[in-house]
Amino acid sequence: MSRMKKTVNIKGMHCASCVLNVEKSLKKVSGVKSAAVNLASEKATVEIDKTVTHEKLAKAVKDAGYDIEQEIDGSILNLKVLGMDNAHCIGIVGSALDKLDGIINKELLPTQKAKITYNPKKLDTARIQQVIKDSGYENFLDTESEDKEKKARDKETKTLKTKTYTALILALPLLYFAMGEHLGLPISQYIMQNMALIQFLITTPIILVGYEFYTKGIKSVIKAKTANMDTLVAVGTGSAYLYSLLAVFSGKTTDLFFEVAGILIAFILLGRYLEAKAKGKTSEAIKKLIGLQAKTAIIIRKGKELTVPIEQVVLGDIVIVKPGQKIPVDGTVISGHSSVDESMVSGEPIPVEKSKGSKVIGATINKTGSFKFKAEKIGADTFLAQVIKLVEEAQGSKAPIQRLADVIASYFVPVVVSIAIIASTIYFFINGFAFALSIFVAVLIIACPCALGLATPTAIIVGTGLGAQNGILYKNAESLQKAQKLNTIVFDKTGTITKGEPAVTDIVSLSARKQNEILQYAAICEKNSEHPLAEAILQAAKNKKITVDNPTKFISITGKGVQATYKNNQLLLGNTTLFKDKKITVDAQTTTKIDTLENNGKTVMLIAINKKLEGLIAVADTLKENSKNAIKALNDLGLQTIMITGDNQKTADVIAKQVGIDKVLAQVLPQDKAKKVKELQEQGSIVAMVGDGINDAVALTQSDVGIAIGSGTDVAIESGDIVLVKDDLQDVLTAIDLSKYTFKKIKQNLFWAFFYNVLGIPLAAGILYPFTGFLLSPIIAGGAMAFSSVSVVSNTLLMKKYKKPLV
Repeated sequence: MSRMKKTVNIKGMHCASCVLNVEKSLKKVSGVKSAAVNLASEKATVEIDKTVTHEKLAKAVKDAGYDIEQEIDGSILNLKVLGMDNAHCIGIVGSALDKLDGIINKELLPTQKAKITYNPKKLDTARIQQVIKDSGYENFLDTESEDKEKKARDKETKTLKTKTYTALILALPLLYFAMGEHLGLPISQYIMQNMALIQFLITTPIILVGYEFYTKGIKSVIKAKTANMDTLVAVGTGSAYLYSLLAVFSGKTTDLFFEVAGILIAFILLGRYLEAKAKGKTSEAIKKLIGLQAKTAIIIRKGKELTVPIEQVVLGDIVIVKPGQKIPVDGTVISGHSSVDESMVSGEPIPVEKSKGSKVIGATINKTGSFKFKAEKIGADTFLAQVIKLVEEAQGSKAPIQRLADVIASYFVPVVVSIAIIASTIYFFINGFAFALSIFVAVLIIACPCALGLATPTAIIVGTGLGAQNGILYKNAESLQKAQKLNTIVFDKTGTITKGEPAVTDIVSLSARKQNEILQYAAICEKNSEHPLAEAILQAAKNKKITVDNPTKFISITGKGVQATYKNNQLLLGNTTLFKDKKITVDAQTTTKIDTLENNGKTVMLIAINKKLEGLIAVADTLKENSKNAIKALNDLGLQTIMITGDNQKTADVIAKQVGIDKVLAQVLPQDKAKKVKELQEQGSIVAMVGDGINDAVALTQSDVGIAIGSGTDVAIESGDIVLVKDDLQDVLTAIDLSKYTFKKIKQNLFWAFFYNVLGIPLAAGILYPFTGFLLSPIIAGGAMAFSSVSVVSNTLLMKKYKKPLV
């Protein structure tokens, strides 16, 4: 049965335990092969078969104690409907829409806004807008409408902000009362006499503000049969509050813990609020990509220029782009010329010249000129849409290193609860109930699986986003992790190290004729040939603006060359075998020149006019501009670089020497490249294969990390683990360097998350108290816990300062 990947948004997760709970619940659904939940992006990526519905996934998530965003079955159109500001007008527009087949849902508001969900297979936006217009209301796209995910995240942050400020304002007097006695701060006699009642009155609203800790914590235990961070907070603060409440009703006014419960909730809410703000910043790269999309396009239909929403552009439309405008979709220029800022694709700031026949990419920015182009890729097929999809999938995947955090998280909460119970029980018999309760609360509160859960996914999100900004697309988190461990890089030669297009490198005149004249006669000979070497000669003539006439006669001599007649001149162009057959003498001096050129990996053709040898033309597959520098930089990092090619050993050695590669695998057939990669792996090498993703597909798949280079706008290459948009080997170095940088941050994050818990939990459990009298206050424990996850996310955000290596 065919499988597909589906991404859903999860609400209410706060720690690594939450992630495991959701994953476990999703994996129990029949038809779900795998489930990976990302805490930082709050998304779950599930691999499912056709029997799995959104409702089944939603039920599984809810059973685990969390919420899932409702799936929209169709496309959404946001409109500003002028004049629709009362119930009567809403009724008219609603009635008009009801007559259309394909309207799934509609939200019509008196603020003149309409949100219409429709089936794109039955309706298009133009038809919907026309029906509303026909009912008497002008309308246009509401470009101010934000994407649903951003709205949900902003709403969550705003709610947290309100709760945090409310809790902090109420917690300040509690903090004053708690610390005042120890610091000698003035507190009135009346307050001292009624302290228990006052603390109860202040703490209770704080508990109500933080009610979700209790509902989610208890729901997790009851429904998912497991505990999470909310459970620890609920048990810790709840026990402190309930004990104090019972003590007050029993007439006790000392050793109460109201302030502990209230201040802890306030601190934890503050930590969650700061964490939510920081988490939002980790996904800025993908938000920027989404924000790059053009909203409208100018197209020509029936001879008229029309400005339409980008959704209404269809394949084959002629699109006009004016100076300063965004190019709406992908296509090919048919007239005009301009320079285009493609930095969002390649990261390079220098504009690219465009003229007839040039490919243009949607969301890039036109600079100076105007041009027309034919729309060839729209909607989900555009380059930008493919990039967004790839980046989202990579950000939703899990790196192998995260499995360690997941394993620890699965045992974390039960272990912490056990430590809290054991430590508090011991101190109950030594120091009494109040002291033991303080220990119990401190241990539960200081424990923080949040930092552990955020350490890896936040760095993955920022790392993959940085890659996308530089034209480097990691297919998943595993490829991002593997790239930093590589020790061997295998390069395909043709089209990877070299341009893959033969070019004329040398023109040698052996007579009084000038080089351009030699080239002209050679181009006339090759005018009707389809051989790759002929293309190189004709292109060289074109570059030099040399007129190339048609020969009057043309004969192709297979494997040797061509023979032609031009203006009564007999022309002969080919290899030494052809000249030997035609009994044209090649002297020793010329033979030496030919040998020198061939020793440099070039193919040499001789040209004779009327049986007299006139010159030599050398053709070679030339190096790409940055190949030499990139390979030197990789060698300097201590990586082994290898070139693999179907060429003969002599030619391959020449190219390898030019770029600084020591090991060459020559005369390897395309189907045998994967075998050579496997042999290297069997020798213990961790291998990256760099190729074009099509001809080298099998070898790329066999390698530990397949790097598909020069994909241009075709980023959906199945065989590449990493896809490089630009045709530049320097990006291989950047891909490896960014991987190392990302995992350096992940290791830092994991260290601090582990170090914090390993140090904090024993201190909270009172391990030093018998020797030094030091005991960690529950309030200090709460503050430390609140800021631990914030510190991890903040460390990740420092990644935005990353600078790619210079070569």
